[in-house]
Amino acid sequence: MSNPELKKAIQEVLPELIAEDSSLRDFVLRTVSNYYANREETESRFDRVLAELQRDREEQSRKWDEQSRKWDEQSRKWDEQSRKWDEQSRKWDEQYQHNQAILGRMEAEQAESRRRWDEQHQQNREILAEIQRQDRRYDSTIGALGSRWGLYSEASFRNALKGILEDSFGVQVLNITDFDEAGEVFGRPDQVELDVVITNGSVIACEIKSSLSKSDMYSFDRKVAFYQKRHARPVSRKLVICPMVDQRALPVAEALGIEVYSHAEAVEGL
Repeated sequence: MSNPELKKAIQEVLPELIAEDSSLRDFVLRTVSNYYANREETESRFDRVLAELQRDREEQSRKWDEQSRKWDEQSRKWDEQSRKWDEQSRKWDEQYQHNQAILGRMEAEQAESRRRWDEQHQQNREILAEIQRQDRRYDSTIGALGSRWGLYSEASFRNALKGILEDSFGVQVLNITDFDEAGEVFGRPDQVELDVVITNGSVIACEIKSSLSKSDMYSFDRKVAFYQKRHARPVSRKLVICPMVDQRALPVAEALGIEVYSHAEAVEGL
């Protein structure tokens, strides 16, 4: 019988023989024990594996529990931090609302202040305009009064001078009025007025005014030249009698040979 046939025969009859013959079964078990673990050893190994798995499970469970505890602690900390953040955010919102309220009041107060300032500025402008109108009116009034006072003063002094000189000193005081057709005095045709004092055949030209400027000195000199040309009479002296003479007019008067009597100075040598 060949080996394959023998193996097939053993496979067919061995299970039945083992079931019927215990000694054969023991022989077979002893024969294969070197290749396979017996039941007790297998169960022991299985128990060890189960115990190890149990320990691994418990260790893993412990680790999971520890990790869960850490997560819970971290979650609690996060919740606490979140609560603090929410509280801080609430405080910031309250502070923001408070600041907005303060800012709103400040803007309202500034707007009210600007409105009051604008009203006050407008009132001040109106008051200033009224003061300026009054000032212009007063200036006009004072100017008119001053001009009238100057004219009246000139006329009064001229009349007084005429009365004193003619009555007390026997001299002649004349107010000469001529028309300058060629405009030699003022640059255009106009009336020329000049006061002259005639004593012992000599002619003294006088300019009596409440105030005299530099240009008035030149005008007076041209009046005298016009008089001499028109009446063919030389003028021996040129006098100006004035309480207020511009200082810039004095050098002009000196250059033109005009004698200036101002303030309380006396007119001598008439």
